[in-house]
Amino acid sequence: MRKTRSMSQTPTRPIAVITSHGQPSEPAPQEAALAQLASQVAQQLPGWDVRSATLSTPGLLEQVTPDGALVYPFFMANGWFTAQVLPRRLTGIDAKLLPPFGLDPDLPQLACDALRKACADRGWSLAQTRILLAAHGSARGPKAAEAAEAFAKTMRAKLPGSDLATGYVEEDPRIADTARQFAALTPSRPALCLPFFAQAGEHVRDDIPEALEEASFSGDTLPVLGALPAVPSLIAAALKRAHDEAPKP
Repeated sequence: MRKTRSMSQTPTRPIAVITSHGQPSEPAPQEAALAQLASQVAQQLPGWDVRSATLSTPGLLEQVTPDGALVYPFFMANGWFTAQVLPRRLTGIDAKLLPPFGLDPDLPQLACDALRKACADRGWSLAQTRILLAAHGSARGPKAAEAAEAFAKTMRAKLPGSDLATGYVEEDPRIADTARQFAALTPSRPALCLPFFAQAGEHVRDDIPEALEEASFSGDTLPVLGALPAVPSLIAAALKRAHDEAPKP
């Protein structure tokens, strides 16, 4: 990309751009949700300029990203979008691309805390509650499922004795199949579905509920991981680390 924009000058204060996939069929709601998240992150980083852009709004990412910016992928895995699409969209812009949200080492603990609270609010024993980690998966490659499986493994280590299984929208085991196994093996135990997603797009609004209904899943579905209350602080900490570790001119 030609560096003809005034924004291409090296920033005098830290600039971060949070980016996500968005919703191509209806970009505005996800764009607004991401902007709200950026505002919440900015509250944790006084003196920073925190911006946002989904990939679904043509040209917006390139417009708001200057040289020297930190780009934070609000994605769950280092898959096709983060490894291929984002670097291509940022061609000609000297920005630093951070690891994606879903690979943050502190995120599994937030998820475990959310599960503990959800069970406590319902008067359930976490050890007796079956947990379905509902993830996207991908036909493009293994990275999406690998990230979900690694996340599930870390959660199991933090929740000894827990019964946690994964299910996917776009690959096997499908969400409906995992939910059916829950019902067949332990029909009397409570269950929670935890969506392994950053934003509540069509997959979360439509595909996951449809799969759970198909399987007669009787448990509750929690908000996506990206909606956890501590997420703005998590992102702010990742941005500050990246800024502090960057070579100084």
